[in-house]
Amino acid sequence: MSGTVGNNAGRDSGVIATAAGDITKSTSEPATDTNPSGGVGTVWLRTTTGEMYCCTDATTDANTWTNMGDGTGAISPFMAATGGTITTDGDYKVHSFTSSGTFEVTSLGDTGTVEYLVIAGGGGGGGHKFGGGGGAGGYRNSYSSEASGGGGSSESALTVTAVAYTVTVGGGGTGGANAQDTGFGGDGGNSSIVAASITDIISTGGGGGGPSRGQDGRTGGSGGGGGGWNPSSGGAGTSNQGYAGGGGTNSSPCDATGAGGGGAGAVGGDPATSCGEPHGGAGLASSITGSSVTRGGGGGGDSESGTDGSGGSGGGGDYGGNAATTNTGSGGGGGGPYPSTSVGGAGGSGIVIIRYQFQ
Repeated sequence: MSGTVGNNAGRDSGVIATAAGDITKSTSEPATDTNPSGGVGTVWLRTTTGEMYCCTDATTDANTWTNMGDGTGAISPFMAATGGTITTDGDYKVHSFTSSGTFEVTSLGDTGTVEYLVIAGGGGGGGHKFGGGGGAGGYRNSYSSEASGGGGSSESALTVTAVAYTVTVGGGGTGGANAQDTGFGGDGGNSSIVAASITDIISTGGGGGGPSRGQDGRTGGSGGGGGGWNPSSGGAGTSNQGYAGGGGTNSSPCDATGAGGGGAGAVGGDPATSCGEPHGGAGLASSITGSSVTRGGGGGGDSESGTDGSGGSGGGGDYGGNAATTNTGSGGGGGGPYPSTSVGGAGGSGIVIIRYQFQ
């Protein structure tokens, strides 16, 4: 009778008895390349912690073991992370940071790498009149075969560990004051991905544009354009991040003309060397989010009698003190238009985008 009662008690309680031989016992947790002979449904007991795992996807050397208790969840061949605005593109997750924050890898997976686009804030345009356009923020990229700024090649993917990464998104530089000689555009802020476990990824803020009476553009990720009225030089860009700004002039037939700021994809328009249009340098297109978006254009310069400069593709501000587009890292437009005077246009804030396979 006692044996019958025991058997009925097991069935009535809804508990399914499992033979000890059906459970794999180990002091460690299973790995993704732990291939269970029983396939899906195989149970693994970690004797040092009491945690139990069940194989929920049996793929040779890429198995998924799901934690059955209060542990850290599935042991998957794919990465998981938090932070920013998260979207998907097929089998990839994309974390976009339009302001500073934290990217935290919560499960490393087998790959252990992420791709990134890190764009700094753009420089502000030079003030008064004949102001030079602001330079675009530094543009660093590791996605696919797309280029980094300044003609640089795509960088290597970033090897990560399961830690938190500090993401900084640089602000755009302020527009230069309505003051000849002193109204320089402000430099953009740096953008970065930083942690103790990596070599930091830092993009340099764009250089501010020079104001009227021939003040030189400032150096940066891309350089600011020089101011007009007297001859000036454009600011230099940073290697593999952006291009130089153009030089301003006072020579006929262009007369006084501020130059275009450098862009991620091209130098700023340079009336000092030819009576060209002082447009901002072009930006670069990236499909890291799943669709092509152009960012990192230089700001346009103001001209006395020639053609005024428009902002470079990707969000650069037009002449006349127009601001750049936010979260593009583009430069602001130079002050003016002649004969008016104005403050320069503000540079656009930067952006940081991180991408990895999640399934």
